[in-house]
Amino acid sequence: MQSTIEVRKIDITELEVDAIVNAANTGLREGGGVCGAIFRKAGSYELAEACNEIGGCETGDAAITPGFDLPARYVIHAVGPIWQGGDCNEAELLYGAYENSLILAREKDCHSIAFPVISSGIYGYPKVEAWQVAVRACRDFIDDNADYPISIIFAVLSSSSRELGERTINAMI
Repeated sequence: MQSTIEVRKIDITELEVDAIVNAANTGLREGGGVCGAIFRKAGSYELAEACNEIGGCETGDAAITPGFDLPARYVIHAVGPIWQGGDCNEAELLYGAYENSLILAREKDCHSIAFPVISSGIYGYPKVEAWQVAVRACRDFIDDNADYPISIIFAVLSSSSRELGERTINAMI
């Protein structure tokens, strides 16, 4: 199997993959948007309990829990940065959120993973730059782990985001 990166217009909670990534907050608490949808579909109580046991996660890092009622075996909670204009290490922190998610996936022998475009919603990261960091982090992981095949899916809800993601992937190959 060869590693792949693709974009799909689909609800991330519907994907039958080894792991889905939650764009999490540092407290690993249930939020809105994608995070809220993941909690509701997994089972809010069970996922909240698992997150409480972890106790929190730093920006740029990731933590893993079971997927509970999701089709995915695991939920990887990745904490991206809040956009502050680009001069506060946002790119490095966002890259770390993807990189650490992929490292956790490999540790759990996950060969398929689905990401949202971390930090590009309420955290305000500009969409073009968020896609560039996401694709670069995933591409670097694939290049650095040539012996570990993985299918990486970006799950988006709009056609414009899907098109932007596809353009970014094609430009960076």
